[in-house]
Amino acid sequence: MAQSTEQTGGGVAEPSATPRRRRPGGRTERIRAQVLDAVGAELAERGYDALTLDTVAARAGVHRATVYRRWRDVGGLLADFCAATADDDWQPEDTGSLEGDLAALNRENLAALTVQPSIAAALLAASFRSEEAARGLRRLWADRYARCEIIVARAVRRGELPPATDARRLLVTATAPLYHEVILLGTPPGLDPDLPGRAARTAVLAAGAGAFSRPTPANDPSEGLS
Repeated sequence: MAQSTEQTGGGVAEPSATPRRRRPGGRTERIRAQVLDAVGAELAERGYDALTLDTVAARAGVHRATVYRRWRDVGGLLADFCAATADDDWQPEDTGSLEGDLAALNRENLAALTVQPSIAAALLAASFRSEEAARGLRRLWADRYARCEIIVARAVRRGELPPATDARRLLVTATAPLYHEVILLGTPPGLDPDLPGRAARTAVLAAGAGAFSRPTPANDPSEGLS
């Protein structure tokens, strides 16, 4: 998931990657696309505090009344921006192995977080300032995690994982180190080039040891009693 004003985090998102929004025909959808592209560009370049309906309208080249009438406020813009980001056909890469798939996903996430300007990082920051952005981002993450569950399903079909593997827990474990290093610790992306692959290998080893196996339901204690 090349960087443009249409790019967002993916993450596994994403939950990740760097998808492009679809561009349906019609004047209304064209205006929406222009406005949401402007939201991403303003957010990435200037941050949440500088994001206003007026600056977005000016950057999009549309009348301010159009933006006010449709989106009402910055929260509405951010919520729609997240919704539009999820409206794409992105799917995680199929490399032929679980470790390869997770490493590829991590590389996409790392690229989205570290490219400058990074819409993904800006949207994460905005989610701490805006409840609308936070809700939109949670929905976006849920969508990306759901799409990435195919990585685990493919691994189960290949015999790399047991059928009872909890896909969400595995995916979180595989991708979390990137966000911890880049967002929390501020580790420069070039300092640890093997981070995407190492995080993937760690998750695969944990999965092989049964760390993500769903518990088997306990037997009914009344069974066998007469």
